[in-house]
Amino acid sequence: MTVTPPDAAPRLDIADPSFSITSDLVHEARERSWYARTNYGIAILRYEEVSRLLKHPKLRQGSAAWPAHNGVTEGPFADWFASWVLNKEGEEHHRLRRLMNPAFSSKLIGGLVPRFQALATELIDGFAEPGRCEFVSEFAEPYAARVIAIMLGLPEHEWPIIARESATIGLAMGITLRQDLPKIEEALGSLYAYADALIADRRGAERDDFVSALVKANRDSDRLSDAELRDALVLLIFGGYDTTRNQLGLAMQTFMRHPDQWRLLAERPELGGKAVEEVMRVNPTVRWVTREALEDFTFAGLDIEAGTTVHLFSESAGTDPRAFGESAFDITAERKPHVGFGGGAHHCLGHFVARSDMSEALPLLARRMRDPHIDGRDEWLPDSGNTGPIRLPVAFTPAP
Repeated sequence: MTVTPPDAAPRLDIADPSFSITSDLVHEARERSWYARTNYGIAILRYEEVSRLLKHPKLRQGSAAWPAHNGVTEGPFADWFASWVLNKEGEEHHRLRRLMNPAFSSKLIGGLVPRFQALATELIDGFAEPGRCEFVSEFAEPYAARVIAIMLGLPEHEWPIIARESATIGLAMGITLRQDLPKIEEALGSLYAYADALIADRRGAERDDFVSALVKANRDSDRLSDAELRDALVLLIFGGYDTTRNQLGLAMQTFMRHPDQWRLLAERPELGGKAVEEVMRVNPTVRWVTREALEDFTFAGLDIEAGTTVHLFSESAGTDPRAFGESAFDITAERKPHVGFGGGAHHCLGHFVARSDMSEALPLLARRMRDPHIDGRDEWLPDSGNTGPIRLPVAFTPAP
């Protein structure tokens, strides 16, 4: 492998508000070098190197220090953020994953598939105008929030509260964290109240469901503490909502660019699972995964110093022609695994939930919404970090 000297590597200004991680600028940099220099460390651009570094033992999760970087070192949000399994390392990380994994079992989630299908159908039937919808507010938001409510046994009509509080907490992932902190912590308190009520209910009468599985992990000798239990539930509410809402909007964007694939999905709903994987390969909501070097090491001839931030660009890796050829978006193709759910020890714990609910929703949307296209002004989050549509007006030909 040819190693690009650091002073000759491409440079990407990822702090520029106009920077787009899916731009030609990034793809051209990928052709010049497997990495680029940025304002915040280095960016890894190619599939092979991203895949290897996701599992590298000398890198740790890179987001753990985010609150401190923004001057937030104590209080409810700082404590909750530090509790995330995502931000733990070593044995503590393995212990939390081991105890939480049973709640994400295929048996528990698979039993909810008919509910996901009925929910998607109900929302499509309820679009305010025939042949038109604002996809985010009329489908992606209520679907994502009500899936969470179904999983947790919450009243589905309370989905706007889940959506509102989760979206408010999501402000913490942006550079305005410090100024938004009061309302972020108020929303966090609201979700803690939900979690406490759920825990009390299941302790009174366990069921064969997601929350009961976590409560059981709290009761056993090798167990989640009370704080870990409620922190985990709040993380599920926030993370499950935010990711699914964004990814559904990105899926609609992708399929509108590839109408032949949308028609194929309508004809072959069994391709729903592969459709999710293909969308997340080329258009993931998590645009980059962050790691931090634990010590000095050399990778592929490049010296990386301890403390260096390493951004693994998901979309750039997923569309790397060295790994995927020049082939276009194709929901029938056999592909290498994408990195939209991360990888290694920090592979997304809730990936099976996201895969299940989206793989049911997309074929139903394709069957009912023929020839969808943008109809009005769409609005998007910045194309960096985590992204997705804020507003996505879509016109289509209704089908029965």
